[in-house]
Amino acid sequence: MYAEKLLPHDLEAEEAVVGSLLIDGSVFPRISHLVKPEDFYREKNQLCFAACEALFQRSEPIDQVTLARELSRTNQLEPVGGMAYLSHLVSITPTSVHSEHYSQLVARTSTMRRLIDAASRISAIGYQDTEDVDATLRQAEEVLFGVRTGLPGGGFVALRQVYDQYLEERAAIIDPLTQVGAPLLTGFDGLDDLLGGMQPSDMIILGARPALGKSALAVNISLNAARNGSLVGIFSLEMSREQLALRILASEAEIDTHLLRLGLTTEAEEQRIIDSIGQLSDLPVYIDDTPFQGVLEMRGKARRLSMEHGLDLLVVDYMQLVQGRNRGGDNRVQEISEISRSIKGMARDLQIPVIACSQLSRLVENRPSHRPMLSDLRDSGSIEQDADVVLFIHREDMYYTEEEWEKENPGREFPKNIAEIIVAKHRNGPTGSVKLYFRDNRVRFESLARLDDF
Repeated sequence: MYAEKLLPHDLEAEEAVVGSLLIDGSVFPRISHLVKPEDFYREKNQLCFAACEALFQRSEPIDQVTLARELSRTNQLEPVGGMAYLSHLVSITPTSVHSEHYSQLVARTSTMRRLIDAASRISAIGYQDTEDVDATLRQAEEVLFGVRTGLPGGGFVALRQVYDQYLEERAAIIDPLTQVGAPLLTGFDGLDDLLGGMQPSDMIILGARPALGKSALAVNISLNAARNGSLVGIFSLEMSREQLALRILASEAEIDTHLLRLGLTTEAEEQRIIDSIGQLSDLPVYIDDTPFQGVLEMRGKARRLSMEHGLDLLVVDYMQLVQGRNRGGDNRVQEISEISRSIKGMARDLQIPVIACSQLSRLVENRPSHRPMLSDLRDSGSIEQDADVVLFIHREDMYYTEEEWEKENPGREFPKNIAEIIVAKHRNGPTGSVKLYFRDNRVRFESLARLDDF
């Protein structure tokens, strides 16, 4: 039935996308999250865009000469029509200024084709003779979900925009750093003394088992950097931007996260919420909560953010949720190794520190001391190799009750909410550990010296 009509496509837009890249290769970061090689209907345009993508990954310039050389290297120059076709693409493209608009047209028709294909597959599922209707519906939902998850992500959204929306729904700071290349401070004195701050081009791995606060610590460091005038980008692959913004708000306003989420706040707390939103909205923090994306897409978005607003610190939360090129492949170790190398490359390319949160393996829980080690980095030893700094969060109170602690450690105070930040690797400095206090109901880490203030 669907074969009776020509599938949706826009050849002029496809040619204009590649033509825009040949006119000005620097536009690639602006469109890399909007369109992929497989979105092109005509194979020769698909091959040309894939070659441009390969040049971008190697940080090589994109123009007629380099694209022709790349296509020739893979024996694809003649199939696409040779230099004559590349010259044609440049001649029919009026300007590269509208490259994003052209890309959106290509992406839209690609989505329509995927939707038609999904309809065909859902129809085939419907014709299957099965008694398990629920299983059949789940199959159909997964097919349709696959179309939606293939859509391009929305990109970074300013924290101010998230809070503006939050305030609308509830109704129904320091001199900037000017020294180029200076290390960024985490805001925790002991950790800054040990690390000497976060250095440009460093990949900083923040590892912990679930529920120990790795996301909270990464966000705390981000906010501290933003208060010092640094612009921060956060890739939140696990939480939506609304969830993340509420956690930040609870920490800043000194309100229990659960009560804030339920709206069970007093009049005094409401005032603190408004005051905190005002302060947080002025921070240069940008959040991208696209759940399914790869490093290439992230790199393009980060470059675009850097070009449009500047970028001083990037957070990836967390590594194991980043998609590799071999989606659905059997070799997860190889996939994580590729992701790790790409994140390190992104840090060097942007000349900024990148904090990448990482899950640790279950071996930590089976070890008597429960102290994490470099070998606990999940899925790949490449993470340890690529990282410049590896931080672990260790909390004794997560593995012992007060009675068990007293029995095994007589005379020692139970370390309730005490988190040890272990610097397990420091490529350019010493290792060691620093103790912080974790206010779990406020989702916030604090220096132990601050406890005297409460």
